[in-house]
Amino acid sequence: MRVKVNRIYADADGVSHFADDEVELDINTFAPPADPVLLSAWTAATRFAYLCFPAGWVGDWHPSPARQVQFFIRGEGIVSVSDGSKRRFGAGDVWLVEDLTGPGHHTMAIEECLAGVVRLA
Repeated sequence: MRVKVNRIYADADGVSHFADDEVELDINTFAPPADPVLLSAWTAATRFAYLCFPAGWVGDWHPSPARQVQFFIRGEGIVSVSDGSKRRFGAGDVWLVEDLTGPGHHTMAIEECLAGVVRLA
């Protein structure tokens, strides 16, 4: 099984783009003696936090402060990248954000958004 992940990255010129990535899940033991489950490969992480954007919040153009994964729990918003593309995000969406250089991305919360953020090593 594969899980869809939205990705924001910067190319060699610092221009940010979207990519549609997938993460492979394989049958694996996660919590013995419980039965095996579908599990991805492990990724090293350094920190975790909850993040809430109030309705109407605008994050002007900015690069990501670190390579991170965001798991949207509720709400809806729009992210724009510097190549001119836009995407809506909402509950259930997963984003790998790694545009660490260049102008980065622009974020707008249409309604209050709650997310879990994991900073990657």
